[in-house]
Amino acid sequence: MSTKTKKIILQENEIPTAWYNIVADMKNKPLPMLNPATKQPLKAEDLYPLFAEELSRQEMNQTDRYIEIPEEVREKYKIYRPTPLVRAYGLEKALDTPAHIYFKDESVSPVGSHKLNSALAQAYYCKKEGVTNITTETGAGQWGTALSYAAKAFGLEAAVYMVKISYAQKPYRRSIMQAFGAQVIASPSMSTKAGRKILTEHPNYQGSLGTAISEAIELAMQTPNCKYALGSVLNQVFLHQTVIGLEAEKQMQMADEYPDIVIGCFGGGSNFAGISFPFLRHKLSGEKNTRFIAAEPSSCPKLTRGVFEYDFGDESGYTPLIPMFTLGHNFSPAHIHAGGLRYHGAGMIVSQLKKDNLIEAVDIQQLDSFKAGILFSQAEGIIPAPESCHAIAATINEALKAKEEGSKKTILFNLSGHGLLDMAAYDAYLTDSLINYELSDEVISQNTSKLEKLV
Repeated sequence: MSTKTKKIILQENEIPTAWYNIVADMKNKPLPMLNPATKQPLKAEDLYPLFAEELSRQEMNQTDRYIEIPEEVREKYKIYRPTPLVRAYGLEKALDTPAHIYFKDESVSPVGSHKLNSALAQAYYCKKEGVTNITTETGAGQWGTALSYAAKAFGLEAAVYMVKISYAQKPYRRSIMQAFGAQVIASPSMSTKAGRKILTEHPNYQGSLGTAISEAIELAMQTPNCKYALGSVLNQVFLHQTVIGLEAEKQMQMADEYPDIVIGCFGGGSNFAGISFPFLRHKLSGEKNTRFIAAEPSSCPKLTRGVFEYDFGDESGYTPLIPMFTLGHNFSPAHIHAGGLRYHGAGMIVSQLKKDNLIEAVDIQQLDSFKAGILFSQAEGIIPAPESCHAIAATINEALKAKEEGSKKTILFNLSGHGLLDMAAYDAYLTDSLINYELSDEVISQNTSKLEKLV
């Protein structure tokens, strides 16, 4: 292959036919989710009132290494998959590094991010079950946009609770969801018991993903023929996102390379899991010793500074208890522009992998992330989403280490989405209006000390 080749793209018929379920290969399985009332492990049928039945079974599946992608979902994937694997020659040159840098470009999806990979699957299974309405939450709007599109594609009605600060910061994402036919509500709102309680206690509260999840779950449970969908954290979401890494693995083979380091930004874990799990299976088998790095914001550092404990996935305590690295479900995140990363906990699979030292985590300051995003945009011609900037910053750090060591490492990161709807954030950075947020050990300790000790 020519060294001048910029993109390596699989043919249409090489879209994966099955998702990869990493839990089947894990020696130490994640601890079970618990019923918060009885503290007993949940069964798949316990989730049926909330999720489509097939999604509930996927959530609990610990035995099947591969789960077939329905043909209806693969047909929708063909609109934008396989996504390009790109050799970042411009970034390599800008850094003067001997490292080879590749990125999987998920920004080419119709909604501009990786989130559509799971949204299409979840909407399909809901439609197949006869569901007519679907609810969800969204932070920066990528997931809400994806589910709004997927719901319309499969003939469902969608209601999206959007974190209030993002509702104000990112009006065009809100408009896109509405253009796809979704109802978009700023969270916390007065439309649910959970929202009214929070607004009564904190009238100026600008919201969190935990709050928005509470509201979306409450609406789903009170609306006939309605199910809830989640854009990250859950095992089923990680499963659907592995289409990213499965494609990337074949594309890296076409380039005759294999990553020494795989990097993804980290909120709840969806895009990190998607790019890393297919490669991680070779580390679990002892074939490879790749490093896997989750890049999270310094203002919401659950993997780097949180505790491993059972916690709720939402602020009001509607979800099951999930074994996770967490800052506490009442954690109020700073108003950073990477809205998709403002989440208090990590998914249970990723948390177990971190606990077993199979993956690493780094925290990135907001200003450092945007500095990296600007350099990437100038070198590669793509404006990255603020979330993706964290992965780019971590990639740059590793590439500069390789330069110091004189090492020709191969680095792969996931460009989880573009930032063309986040230009207000870039404008704030370019006009020196952004700041870093410091999170004290005391605040973390106060929040996590309230958790019931069940691990």
